[in-house]
Amino acid sequence: EVQLQASGGGLVQAGGSLRLSCAASGLVYDDYAIAWFRQAPGKEREGVSCITKNDDSGFYADFVEGRFTISRDAAKNTVYLQMNAVKPEDTAVYYCAADHLFPCATITKGIPFESWGQGTQVTVSS
Repeated sequence: EVQLQASGGGLVQAGGSLRLSCAASGLVYDDYAIAWFRQAPGKEREGVSCITKNDDSGFYADFVEGRFTISRDAAKNTVYLQMNAVKPEDTAVYYCAADHLFPCATITKGIPFESWGQGTQVTVSS
């Protein structure tokens, strides 16, 4: 059974930084794309970033605009999302998810990944 544990959320001022972590277990790491999604109150869930299986390339939604970096530590089975220059509109519950079939490009197409962790709240104050 795939299990994902997201952590690292909190309260941060606009322009600040935060690092989210997603610890994964029950999967062969190289066989899965790992992604971050977010959902703000009253809004639909949206894909934020994804790291591809095999070559660890990062994929980002347009609204990231170079502010976030996704990375993977295979030894720790953990994926990170480094969030810099955060904005109040980044406030949301952030979820990590894994999928062994869908490529990262699907995170902005509304296609749900197969395995999900619990969310971690990110609140950006202005």
